[in-house]
Amino acid sequence: MKTLTQLTLSLTLTLFLFSCGETSQTTQEEPYGNPAAEGFNEAESDAKAIAIADEVMEAMGGREAWDNTHYIAWKFFGRDALVWDKWTGNVRIDAGNGMTYLTNINDGTGRAFMNGEEIMDADSVQNLMQRAKSTWINHSYWLVMPFKLKDSGVTLKYVGEEATVDGRAADKLNLTFENVGRTPQNMYYVWVDKETKLVSQWAYYSSQEAEQPGFTMPWLDYKKHGEIMLSSSRGERGMEDVMVFDELPESVFTSPEKPDLASLASQE
Repeated sequence: MKTLTQLTLSLTLTLFLFSCGETSQTTQEEPYGNPAAEGFNEAESDAKAIAIADEVMEAMGGREAWDNTHYIAWKFFGRDALVWDKWTGNVRIDAGNGMTYLTNINDGTGRAFMNGEEIMDADSVQNLMQRAKSTWINHSYWLVMPFKLKDSGVTLKYVGEEATVDGRAADKLNLTFENVGRTPQNMYYVWVDKETKLVSQWAYYSSQEAEQPGFTMPWLDYKKHGEIMLSSSRGERGMEDVMVFDELPESVFTSPEKPDLASLASQE
């Protein structure tokens, strides 16, 4: 027969082992996954299209890597240079016409300069901030659209298997929009390469009723920047000086003087 002391030790050991098991279960990390943005139209989207969108996100580096990416810089079609702070919404645009916009796309505040001279008229600045946001919406979509397949206002449909113009096997998706952006009537078809799971082609339609696309272009020249993949080429046109940064000086978003991003990149 066990003594009272032996019974107490046995019970204590049992409780200790049980509590250890509980701790290991509750501290186990949940998969990061690829949750849809608030407002994504999951109810009207196809399950297969959503699954393909998740595969694209994984092929691009994964949702966690995308969320942890702080700054992205690029030059759009050889004319407008942008720097985007994904975490704060601060954006710098050095446009090809001599304009510099220092704006926050979340609250619409900012400053505008023409050839280094600040524009002070309040109404003009307000209009210019709207123009800056429209520029960012357009130019960033050309670069990071694959990360936004489950974005707010998007309905995603699976169309079927269809080869791209260059003959590569792909799954074709349809993107429509509601109550988002500057042109929610637009529509896109997106081809996802069956082998790489990367977007390999897209087609733009001015509306869902349009019979012919405004353009059909490839997505080429994928390279890893930081922890994510980005494609710079759209065939005859594309992005230049694509860079990802972990840190940038505050002056990038406050000074009209154009930063030397190449030099900053070499210091990372």
